[in-house]
Parts: sequence; C-alpha cells; structure tokens
Amino acid sequence: MNLEHVFLCGNPALDLAATLRARRTLRFEMFVSPQRLDAWYLESGIVDALTVEARESDVQEAVVVREAVYELVTARAAGEAYDDTALGVVNGTAREPSVTPQLSAAGRRAEATPAEALSSVARQAVELLGGPDVPLLKECGNPECTRVYIDRSRGMRRQWCGMESCGNKLKAAAYRARKKQHEQGAAAVS
Repeated sequence: MNLEHVFLCGNPALDLAATLRARRTLRFEMFVSPQRLDAWYLESGIVDALTVEARESDVQEAVVVREAVYELVTARAAGEAYDDTALGVVNGTAREPSVTPQLSAAGRRAEATPAEALSSVARQAVELLGGPDVPLLKECGNPECTRVYIDRSRGMRRQWCGMESCGNKLKAAAYRARKKQHEQGAAAVS
C-alpha cells in the first residue's frame, strides 16, 4: 500500500488533528476528498476495510470532529478549560457505534463504516484526554507545524513531531545560519 498520510503523533486522535497541517500559516488540508478520508482510516489502522466508501458528508463530519479534537487537545495542553461545543462534538461522536473487531480463522479483522471509524477516533480522544498521557502532550517545535504529539522519549526531550518532517528541516536551517554567520565573521576579520 502506498501511504498518503503520516502518523507521528502517537495516538489516532492526535493524528486526525494533524490532518490540517500548518494551521497558523499555509493551512494544508489532507482531507480533500472522500477517498483521502478512506485512505486515512485504512492507513491509521482504525479499520482493515471499510464496508462502504466515504461520502462528502463523511468528510465534513470528520473535519468537524478533527477541529473539536484539536481544540480540546490544545486547551488541555495549555491548562485551559474545554470549549463546550468541542466537548459536545467529541462526546457525541464517541457515543455512536464504533469499530468492532471480529475474530476468524484468519485472525483479527476490523471492518466498519466511515461513521463507525470516526466514532472510534473520538473514543481515542476521550481516552487520551482523560488518561495518564496528558502530561506527555507537546506541540512540535517547528513554528510552522501545529502537530501535537505524545512525547515518550527519555527525559521528554523530543522537540519535533518527527525528524524527517520537521527536525531535519530545522537542524539544516540552523546549520546554514551558523555557517553563514561564521563566513560573515571570517570575512569581517580579513
């Protein structure tokens, strides 16, 4: 399978919130079609198969839930009160039927509708925000990135959502800035 999405955050609810990238600047939307939403559910591991393809209304609902999850996660990380509307969206979605894995001779398999997959993600958000990982929530150190991730690194020293996506870019930019400063300093001395 050719992956279209990236999963760096450590929780499906955080990965869902990260499907709108660069929220403060470019606002790059990952859910541009029902097919992209279907791909996200499959690639995230929420389901092994969808029983029906997503429709545009499923995309709109996923975006509403995504924004509510992001609102709650950023409020929790900042130590602020939850927005009642965002709470209602996530809790309401979590109350809906969700993915129910089944066991067969071939092993575990999870098939669901897009609505059931979204309910499972909302439940993940409830578990995350009501669980022990809250102190581990961090926003990526890249000012253009708005991903929130669970930092399980030793000493909680992780600075970026991922080295390939943000860490290497920032390290390379810092290196170029140091090199330029060194070259300018050497030129001023000569």
